[in-house]
Amino acid sequence: MYLYMCAPCLFGVESLVAEELRSFEAQNVSAENGRVFFEGDESVLARANLASRFSERILIVLGRFKAVTFSELFDAVKALNWSDFIGVADTFPVKGHCLNSELHSVPDCQKIIKKAIVESLKEDYGVSWFDETGPMHRVQFSIIKDEAAVMLDTSGTGLHKRGYRPEANGAPIRETLAAALCAFSRLRHYHTLYDPFCGSGTILVEGALLANNIAPCLNRGFDADRWGLFPQKIWKTERERCRELVKKDTDFIAYGYDLDPRAVRLTLENADRAGVNGFIKVSRADIRDFAPSSEKGTLVTNPPYGERMLDVKEAQRLYNIMGDKFAAKYGWSYGVISPDEDFEKCFGRRADKRRKLYNGMIKCQYYMYFK
Repeated sequence: MYLYMCAPCLFGVESLVAEELRSFEAQNVSAENGRVFFEGDESVLARANLASRFSERILIVLGRFKAVTFSELFDAVKALNWSDFIGVADTFPVKGHCLNSELHSVPDCQKIIKKAIVESLKEDYGVSWFDETGPMHRVQFSIIKDEAAVMLDTSGTGLHKRGYRPEANGAPIRETLAAALCAFSRLRHYHTLYDPFCGSGTILVEGALLANNIAPCLNRGFDADRWGLFPQKIWKTERERCRELVKKDTDFIAYGYDLDPRAVRLTLENADRAGVNGFIKVSRADIRDFAPSSEKGTLVTNPPYGERMLDVKEAQRLYNIMGDKFAAKYGWSYGVISPDEDFEKCFGRRADKRRKLYNGMIKCQYYMYFK
């Protein structure tokens, strides 16, 4: 089955998602703001769910069309081939969003789309009522500048939920964002990674998964593998493929530090659940005592800051300490994500490169130093 798909992602990481999907042998990859469209067969669908580090979920696109009235929306949705994917007993909730469009009421659009799907399935199955007791088929829609996209979610739980972090400390960074920071810092399998504010260890774990080419969602399930539409052999084959691609005998090592002993414990537990505990060393330490043990290093960190955990003045004093400790020297790169527009001034140096990213709803910059 050849499919048209979409990978929603955090704003700012679209290029990473597109590059990743091409490496999965996806075709006609096209990036837009906050999402990347692509094509491929069932194997590509399974591969993207298992191995994508930066996508939030993988959706099957059933239709894209212009809709400025509810009747246009209803007719276009009803005309889609819903019975190719949704069985007579399956569950199919609808959710989505509207932006800069004539159709701006999300609840009304939800109702119209749900009604159109029901009417389409009634005709195909010859029934008048759906119990919706079967496998979950989550319908997602977006209406942006009057263009509607109607999609089926194959992932279920978001792909940032790898399964290794059932518990986190305050204001944890999303796993997909942590992976993106490591990728933007060009982390490699022969690097030494440092995070002096490791929290529950997300950056360290994602760095270890990336450096060793371990598929992040290898040990979790997805809605689509319960639909019965795609042969289980495909999922089994793709899982085996992921295991075969894991790098063996790498030189990667990661060091994490945090003042909170609970954070140290959580990091070790999460690393163990992710299967990367052999690559990660964690200890309790203050940033004032930061003293790396290697000649070269890649530092990636998400320090506490005003809108998360500290007041702004305290966060800026922290940036000043970081500027002193993160000395510019050969073989070292530093990546710091922060929403503070005065970060470079407090840090004491202008970044060699910056990327605009979002940490949750907070607009941030990823400040990168490598010269």
